[in-house]
Amino acid sequence: MLERYLKMILNSRVYDVALETPLVIADRLSERLGNTVWFKREDLQPVHSFKLRGAYNKIAGLSDEDCANGVIAASAGNHAQGVALAAARRGIKALIIMPRTTPSIKVDSVRRLGARISLSGDAYDDAYAHAATLAQEKGMTFIHPYDDPVVIAGQGTIALEILREHKGDLHAIFVPVGGGGLIAGIAACVKALQPAIKVIGVEPDDSPCLYEALKHKRRVLLDQVGIFADGVAVRQAGKEPFRIARHHVDDVILVSTDEICAAMKDIFDDCRSVVEPAGALAVAGIKKYVERSGITGAGLVAINSGANINFDRLRHVSERAEIGENREALLAVTIPEEPGSFHHFCQALGKRGITEFNYRYADTRQAHVFAGVKLDDGEKERHAIIGQLRAKGYPVEDLTDSEIAKLHIRYMVGGRAVGLKDEMLYRFQFPERPGALLEFLTAMGKRWNISLFHYRNHGADYGRVLTGIQVPSDGRKEFQRFLDDLGYRYWEESESRAYHLFLGES
Repeated sequence: MLERYLKMILNSRVYDVALETPLVIADRLSERLGNTVWFKREDLQPVHSFKLRGAYNKIAGLSDEDCANGVIAASAGNHAQGVALAAARRGIKALIIMPRTTPSIKVDSVRRLGARISLSGDAYDDAYAHAATLAQEKGMTFIHPYDDPVVIAGQGTIALEILREHKGDLHAIFVPVGGGGLIAGIAACVKALQPAIKVIGVEPDDSPCLYEALKHKRRVLLDQVGIFADGVAVRQAGKEPFRIARHHVDDVILVSTDEICAAMKDIFDDCRSVVEPAGALAVAGIKKYVERSGITGAGLVAINSGANINFDRLRHVSERAEIGENREALLAVTIPEEPGSFHHFCQALGKRGITEFNYRYADTRQAHVFAGVKLDDGEKERHAIIGQLRAKGYPVEDLTDSEIAKLHIRYMVGGRAVGLKDEMLYRFQFPERPGALLEFLTAMGKRWNISLFHYRNHGADYGRVLTGIQVPSDGRKEFQRFLDDLGYRYWEESESRAYHLFLGES
């Protein structure tokens, strides 16, 4: 089997359209992990994905008769772009069936390449079923994204390039896995030429189709798959990829959404490239493998498989990356509802970096604060902070691993405060340095009560703060002096329409 695949890989025609992408050292990540990490930059292909290789290899080998009625494919985006470009090169019609959940950047890219598009279903498998039916009805040639030996051979050319370019010992190649075409091609080539090199697949923990197949020694159909990493959102591994993988893939690692986001940031930090979630799977897998195995001084390759991501998803990625890297703790802390209690709480935290503070007055007895705290020493430091706060009498809940907290609660802390008097609303810009919040609270002292506080910062040079402060009318002049002496930029928002609609006294 391996000799047949190696011959097919060596004879592939991918370089009519594909680039031989660079293999680059990730300096920062290598230093952090104590190993030499290499990125195989498939995000630099003309369609920003490795999928071009397999799609073109298949279409380039079709007879004129096969092409007469055009080609059809089902894809969540990257394979679709490869098929569309390959069909355009051969001058044949292409129809692409894409899930409705496909990011718009991928849909638009396919359309620009000249293919017709039909949206069907919510995941790849729905689109595949519809495409298979249309292929029969219209007599079109179906181009499978992964369950085809010719497509697999096209993807295997990546491994040839890695083995040719990499000098010295290589411990493992980490491969993102959807239907399995990429890892099948990589494994077939690597195990035929240098079988000592490990081939390790990486999947999202909510789309573990190959992991489950290898575990049960047969292909399994997942009930559902997560779509954050839409490029690998496949419910069942391909038949031919699984046949290869069960004999020649050494391991499959599962990673979380937060770990994928952290890996996206790692790739950006090292090469200023913004990959899609599926494109960062291999890097997330390397980090988990190093942590789990304790390996040092090894050569590790990650295939950065694609970079087709909608820009508006980056905000979510940015916020989750710090948690995925164990650089942020999310805590719910109960404090007394009295002037100065906020100050005492911040003193208990010390001069740690604060990423987020959310609080709204609820009653006269106690207040619940939602806080994000920067970490330098990961989980160990997080537990130390929680222990430190509890030792000082603060009830603390760790929300770092709570999906509802990360996705929803952090944005919903607030609402109207019944019976709250003399509240004034201000926006501030705090200089982004440790202790800026503590300086503000120290200057304010116990003169006024904070009734609302919302602070967020994710890498800017200043923090944005919205705060409500109870200031009786006879104390307004003193409060104004406090603002002027503080030296922070501020804007009063007490008459804001948004404030009165959603936060003001009911």
